[in-house]
Amino acid sequence: MAANTFTFRAASLDDTDRFGAALAKLLPDGTTVCLSGTLGAGKTRLVQAIAAACGIRRSDVVSPTFVLCQHYLAARRLNHLDAYRIRDDDEFLELGVDEMFASNGITLVEWGDRVRNCLPLDRVEIQVHVLGDTERAFQLTVVGDVSPHLCEALQSQVGA
Repeated sequence: MAANTFTFRAASLDDTDRFGAALAKLLPDGTTVCLSGTLGAGKTRLVQAIAAACGIRRSDVVSPTFVLCQHYLAARRLNHLDAYRIRDDDEFLELGVDEMFASNGITLVEWGDRVRNCLPLDRVEIQVHVLGDTERAFQLTVVGDVSPHLCEALQSQVGA
């Protein structure tokens, strides 16, 4: 059976970028990614790294805390949501998330743990842990059947 968890320790922002680039390469179309962590942990930085690897200018990718949702299209389509200011599941669902989840894009949900009941059963969850000024641990868990070999592929691409 394939491993369903993988932890990547990033010693620097460059390491975070390398992890994001690997995710951009390995995440299947239609994947939903739930990002969790404290304020300032690096959730948006990871989204920027994924976006940059897809051909989207990093400077165009900002936290959608106030607009709640951004869409980007380059080599891949990215839907970027932020549930930090969402009051309840109904408000989140009103954003049209079901269409995003069913699309062939990658849907990245910052503060996704706040709306976990609304997320697809098959998804990737990434918990960001702050270890130092620029050091982070990204704990990735594959939930369901979204990508059974993602953890092994990440191990091969970026190591631990």
